[in-house]
Amino acid sequence: MPRYKIVHRTTYQYETPVASSHHTAVMRPRDMPSQECVDFRLLVRPRPPIQSQRVDTFGNQVNQFSLQEPHTRLEVLALSSVVVRPRSLPPRSIIPAWEQVAALARQPVGAEALNAAQFAYPSPQVTIWPELGQFARVSAPPGRCYLDVLDDLNRRIHAHVTFSPGETTVGTPVEQVFVRRRGVCQDLAHLMLACLRVLGLPGRYMSGYIRTRPPEGRPRLTGVDASHAWVAAYCPGSDWIELDPTNNLFPESDHITIGFGRDYSDVSPLSGLLVGGGEHTASVGVDVHPEADDA
Repeated sequence: MPRYKIVHRTTYQYETPVASSHHTAVMRPRDMPSQECVDFRLLVRPRPPIQSQRVDTFGNQVNQFSLQEPHTRLEVLALSSVVVRPRSLPPRSIIPAWEQVAALARQPVGAEALNAAQFAYPSPQVTIWPELGQFARVSAPPGRCYLDVLDDLNRRIHAHVTFSPGETTVGTPVEQVFVRRRGVCQDLAHLMLACLRVLGLPGRYMSGYIRTRPPEGRPRLTGVDASHAWVAAYCPGSDWIELDPTNNLFPESDHITIGFGRDYSDVSPLSGLLVGGGEHTASVGVDVHPEADDA
């Protein structure tokens, strides 16, 4: 099984001193059936005198820290070691028609379905609108196998939105992404979730990393990996099926999950409140590679 080393560095440079700041980090990879986080360290400079940990409502580990001395620079370094177990799709013989999944989300029976149902409705960054329903229903004719619906939506969203860094921000409405047809992985994940939810299907926003592979014969470049976003759709009796509309694939062993929620706002890697600081610049670098590369 692949074991990955992940270095995620975030640096803020402030125009004027920050008198105090309070931050929340969701950066520790989850322990779940598809992976195990065997080591995690969060290093903050300047060193915060106040630090704490908690688990949020979705089961993600959240680190919180506060700085109470003036500073003009903040560096947050997350170091992880994760073993990934290859994912596999459930057999088609046990996958129902998509309408059965939607019906279960409307009237959940049992703890598993009840937990999934919360992901079947609009959330702060995943809204729905009439034209979206028309788009989504092209992939969901009556009686179609749920897996085929997911596969078709994944393919069509990948074709509909061109991956274009710099075209959007973390606050860009998903409807705007749909109309302009340009965005990044977060936007494609939000659009996929909107399509699922307009059909009444539960979908989770997955936050994490993806290993990027260099062209044949060329060395892997440090820093080319980045935070990534994809989607997991609920499948009764088979847990969740993960989909990556940015790359038009079902994740296997190159995706590492940090956490999940209703949308990006639930699992933002780093957020905070500042007193002072003025304008600031931010830089983020992520490096993901098999630990065997260290040999």
